[in-house]
Amino acid sequence: MRSSLRPLAGLTCLFALATAGCSGTAEHESQEHQSPTAYAPYVDATEASAHDAAGSPTTYNLAFVISDDSACTPRWNGTHAVDDATVASRIGALKKNGARVRVSFGGASGKELAATCDSVSALAEAYGAALDAAGSTQADFDIEGDALTDSASVALRSRAIARLQRERPGLGVTFTLPVMPSGLDADGLALLASANTYDVQVSTVNLMTMNYGESYDGDMGDYAITSATAAHAQLAEVFGTSGAAAWKGMALTSMIGVNDVAGETFTLSDAAQVRTFAEGEGMGWVSMWSAFRDQQCGADASTEDALTTCSGVRQGSGAFAKAFSR
Repeated sequence: MRSSLRPLAGLTCLFALATAGCSGTAEHESQEHQSPTAYAPYVDATEASAHDAAGSPTTYNLAFVISDDSACTPRWNGTHAVDDATVASRIGALKKNGARVRVSFGGASGKELAATCDSVSALAEAYGAALDAAGSTQADFDIEGDALTDSASVALRSRAIARLQRERPGLGVTFTLPVMPSGLDADGLALLASANTYDVQVSTVNLMTMNYGESYDGDMGDYAITSATAAHAQLAEVFGTSGAAAWKGMALTSMIGVNDVAGETFTLSDAAQVRTFAEGEGMGWVSMWSAFRDQQCGADASTEDALTTCSGVRQGSGAFAKAFSR
């Protein structure tokens, strides 16, 4: 399957920025990827966290725009209108010190818009409405679970993104995909093949280095590096590019502290290890799930709290952000 892929225009352009530049890529993408490995955490679009500014992010990934369950209507977390005044105020606060925002579509919960929109034009319009409301020219598509295995929605999404990029020259597109220590699986590679088929210009492939499975109870920093190395070889082949250029078009997102899978805990030492590795390879950016979990749990916190509102490990507030951004 991988051998049938031709280089994606977006990654080809992005990689060219390191040398001669590319007229088809937005200026802000050029600035971000020419700088040292950036720190771009995932944050809740609807609620502020005391740790949002820790590590001085250059970009925030706003989580998540999904459908309202049954209609082709984009909503933050499936509940808030994309032009909700509270969310708009929150986004304004995040941008106040010069940071950018990247709108993240999908995620692990709810329905990604490609599952509820029934046409390319409707889906592109829904994505565009969320981008316009956030004042963003960067889109992240976090595709996992059923959304990743549904070939019809994968194709519809690719066609809608390609249309959106034709309508909005310079729109930056990231695909955030699950990964294993063996690399991207067949579904992840099929998604990239679909994007390639419909001429989607991809800026970055962001790997979710987390939740590998119960048999993976070793060092999470090592697993992240092993996963990235395996995926790097795949992406260099998929996009027909050099090793250094493939690293430039990659990002890593770790679930800090206690992961959803029992036995997996990502520590502050792991964060420092991942940051050092990513910077050494010249990766585009590193991220974490998430800024609102970047704090120690209280004494009465439940197991569920450790997965949603705190990290489940001993730490200072904002410590993971500092480790990822040093």
